[in-house]
Formats: sequence, structure tokens, C-alpha cells
Amino acid sequence: MSSARRTAAVVLAILTQPPHGVVFIERAAHLRDHPGQIALPGGSVDPSDGGDLRRTALRELREEVGVAAERVTIVGELPMVRQRVNNFDVTPFVAALAPGPLTIDGTETAAVFTIPLDVIVRELTEGTVKVGEWTVETQLLDYENRRVWGLTGHILRSFVDAWTVPVSPLRDAVEAVLAS
Repeated sequence: MSSARRTAAVVLAILTQPPHGVVFIERAAHLRDHPGQIALPGGSVDPSDGGDLRRTALRELREEVGVAAERVTIVGELPMVRQRVNNFDVTPFVAALAPGPLTIDGTETAAVFTIPLDVIVRELTEGTVKVGEWTVETQLLDYENRRVWGLTGHILRSFVDAWTVPVSPLRDAVEAVLAS
């Protein structure tokens, strides 16, 4: 197995219409990496992205949930996260998403759903998840019989921390787009 780092990007896409849900996917059960887990739309860099992680994020958003780039306003970038299990370096982008349909690609995505932004900010917590024989300390969010944890939980913690500081450029940027 190769130990080379791989590069990826995800989008924390916030719907512009109240209650300002954040888009999540349930990964298809047959996928090699993290089958059946809850994730933010995103994936590996492709040569067609020209090395631009924003392009990667927007392409993956289109492929996984059918959102055209014209509906997306990227308002921020969170710190890159090093995923240990599959050697990914993941860059999360925060975006506002204009109204329109969310359509899954059944080859990669089993479901798409949203969690209200205020639920994420209020209810993300620390906890443990049992994975086989391992107990993993992680950030957790349980919502409507779905559990967000692991890398996605870590990205949510980074987002919540950036959102809740008294003077938050990220929150200001998101709220400016939501208000327009």
C-alpha cells in the first residue's frame, strides 16, 4: 500500500434559504474509501482541475449532488486537514449555495441531506465511536438518525471554532452572502 499523500477538497455548502442547512452526503456502500459514511461533498484532485483546489471542490459538488458552479459562492477556506487512514490532505471550502435542486449521483452518493447551520454550531460535541476493535475519540454530531464523525466532524469543529469567535471574518462573509 502506498504511503504517498493524496490531495482532496470538500465543500461545506450552506443553503442561502432559511434554515440555512449545510449539505451532507451519505457515501455509497460500494466505495473503497469510507463506504456508507456521512461526508461533505468533495473528493480527490483530478488533472482537469489544473491544480486548483477550488475547482476540485466545485467539480465534486457538481458530480455528487448536481450543483452547478453558478449557484455557489465560495466565501472562505478552512485549514487543511491531514486524514490519516487513507493519506488524504483535505482542504475544506465554505460556500453559500443558491436555491435549486440537489440531485445525487448514485455511483458515488447514496443520499443527500441537510443539517441546519444552527444545529451544527450548537450541538457538535466531543465523543467516541467504536470502529471494529478500536475506540476513536472524535467530534460528533447526531442528527435525524445520522452520525457525523471522523474527518467530517473534525472539519465541522474547525468551522464552528471559526464561526463562534467574537470577531469572525468567516461568519461575516457567510452572513453577507445570506443577506444579499
